[in-house]
Amino acid sequence: MTIESYKPKSADEITVLDLYYNLLDAWNKQDAHAFSKFFSGTAHVIGFDGSQMLGQEQVEVELKKIFQDHNTGRYIAKVKDMDHLDTHCILLSAITGIIPADDYEIDPSKNAIQSLVAVKKNDAWQIELFQNTPAQFHGRPELSKDLTTELEELT
Repeated sequence: MTIESYKPKSADEITVLDLYYNLLDAWNKQDAHAFSKFFSGTAHVIGFDGSQMLGQEQVEVELKKIFQDHNTGRYIAKVKDMDHLDTHCILLSAITGIIPADDYEIDPSKNAIQSLVAVKKNDAWQIELFQNTPAQFHGRPELSKDLTTELEELT
């Protein structure tokens, strides 16, 4: 699923990388319960389609509906950067693509830029913000092609 270009600089960064890739693994398995458990009770989630969810419970409920109604395909991802916003807060930035179910190639129309803000509370990291923004690059098809090419290296 992944090829790392970003090299973690601390144990906390390794933990947040694991958190992110485990989140995507839960999506790939269409496991709404496992997916939701990575979020705090007050987390904000902004989906690919602009939908918004607040907290673990709503994430689980909405993801169950999505997984029941759609064959969502599987994520591939590459973490591009991590920034420490504070001693207990990390911003992770990644590029992602979706390989549709029953296919072996990335669907460029589903490419996205993902941002995740993880916060450490009581010695545990949880997601406070997850945003999945379509990488459409309006009027700049070369950027879309470059992103797809970079993601194809992961397959």
